[in-house]
Parts: sequence; C-alpha cells; structure tokens
Amino acid sequence: MAERGQFVIALVSEEGDQADRLQKPEHPTSKSGRHERFLSQQAPGAPRSTPSPRSADPGSDTLECGELGGVQIRPAELASIRAGDIDVAFRRWDRPRLKVGTRMRTAVGLVEVTSVDRVPVESLTAADAGRAGAASLAALRHGLDRLHADRPVYRIGLRYAGADPRHELRETVPDAAEIAAVVAGLDRLDRASPTGPWTRATLLLIDELPATRAPDLAQRIGRDTPSFKQNVRKLKERGLTESLDIGYRLSARGAAVLDHEGHPRPAQVRPVPEPGTPLPHLGAPATRALTAHGVVRLEQVAELSEAEVQALHGVGPYALGRLRTAMAEAGLAFRA
Repeated sequence: MAERGQFVIALVSEEGDQADRLQKPEHPTSKSGRHERFLSQQAPGAPRSTPSPRSADPGSDTLECGELGGVQIRPAELASIRAGDIDVAFRRWDRPRLKVGTRMRTAVGLVEVTSVDRVPVESLTAADAGRAGAASLAALRHGLDRLHADRPVYRIGLRYAGADPRHELRETVPDAAEIAAVVAGLDRLDRASPTGPWTRATLLLIDELPATRAPDLAQRIGRDTPSFKQNVRKLKERGLTESLDIGYRLSARGAAVLDHEGHPRPAQVRPVPEPGTPLPHLGAPATRALTAHGVVRLEQVAELSEAEVQALHGVGPYALGRLRTAMAEAGLAFRA
C-alpha cells in the first residue's frame, strides 16, 4: 500500500452498504487499488494509505471521488474547501500523483487541483498549516512525518469548482434529440461488452428493485459484484441512475429513456417522497438506523438532540459530521 500516496477527500461510498469508494484514475501517475472504509477518527495531516481513485471515463480528468492519494479528510474540512478556508494540502509522495486541472467529485461537489509543487519541509509556515486545515505548524509537520518521512513534500493547491453536474443531469428529462444520443451511447456500450448487451437489463433491474444491495442485484442477473458496479457507474455517468446508501434508483432521465424505448416497467405505485430536505449520504448503517426510527428528512433529524442521534446503533462520527454539515446548510440544528 505504500506506493499509493497519502491524501484523500472522503465521502460516502457509491453504495454505503459496501462502504467502498475509489478505484483508479486513468492517469499515468496513478495505480489501481481496492476501496477502503472511511476512518472518521483520522486527524488532519495524519497519513493513512488508501487506494487510488478511479476516473469517470477513460481519459477523463474528473475523478469519481475526491482523492489526492491516501489521507482522508473529515466532512467539515471538505466543507472548508468549498468555503475557501482550506485551499492547499501537503503530502509526502515519491513523485507527483496528480496533475493540475484534475477535478474530483466529492460530497460537496467538484474540487479541482490547481497546483502540484515540491516544497522543502523546512519552508512550511503556520500560515501554510492554517490553509491546509491543520491545527498548527507542528501538527502539520507531525502528520507529514508519520509515514514515509524520507519522501519529498508536495503542496497541492485546491479549489471548489462547483456542483457535480450529474446531479442536474439525472433530473433533466431529455428531449428527442438527447434521447437519441443517449440510446446511441447505450448501444455502443452493449456492442463493446465482451459479455453481451447489458445496459437495458441493468436499468430495468434497478427500476424494479431500487435500494437493493449491489451483490443481490448482481446475483439476479448472473454477474459478479465488481463488474456489476462498474457497469452501473457507466450508467451513472450518463445521468441514468443515482447511487443510494444502499443500492441505486433510476433517475428521471433513466426512466425517460426506458419509456421512450417502450420497455415494460413495474406497475406498482411509486411512494411519494415526504416533503422536506432529504438526508445526505451517510452510509448504509446510519441510514438504516435513522430510517428504522422513521427519520428520512433533515427536518426530522432537527427534532432530535445530537446525543439521541449519536446513540442510534450505526450512527458513527462520519455520519454525525455529515448530518451537522447538511443541517447547517439547510439552516437547521439538532434540538438543544
């Protein structure tokens, strides 16, 4: 694991049930790797080895999740990047592992790499530590020296680059010309598949069984879970599906494509979403815990104290941090 870098912007996995995150970017400076669970107790600047991220599409400069090579950052720090309070990171790499212009999809939107520079460790200042979200210069240096202290230090510039465009895309019902382009893209995926056509079967399966674990869906169509998830990500890139903490659901765009092609769809009445602000991605255990208590909207969370939420089995520090951030953005707070 030592060759995979030391910095990651963390977020809930595509399917929190499995808590997996990142594969590899299609960049020459990155290596492949398996996913790793978020470590909510990670201190700012403290190195932990993690896998490399994956690219949205081959040749793309957008990574599926925000990773800069290994150390994970708490949700509050990710929010600070969006606010502009954190705009650099310092990590020890054997060589540059990201290129300028790379954009990472994170829980708060897109984060762009604006610079990658090798710097002498003795040149670091208290101002640098503050810009990186570290408590002090000593804390920053201590974090850098905990792992691979013999490697050079790189300064990575960061900036918030806006909302994830897929969010708007999946809720946009395409017109006739767009549908034709989407259908053509799905046909290309089917033709390129060594196992035969899969796009429509996968869309129909997700439509039939929303919020179902990926391993269960994969088993239904005789696929292994990793390749099934990889295929779903290709559909997600086109705005046709949405990842949930457990499983997936068809987006409005995906439903429009199936309707356009005349595919039979489940006849059952879809539940009407409750009014209010949906919960953010929290991971499957926390989502299950809250749902079991009838809590599916942030307004309902605000009726509980932080201690009551924290006491729920499955709600850990990561989920609690995500709830704090989401509630603050919605103008809400835990009950005093």
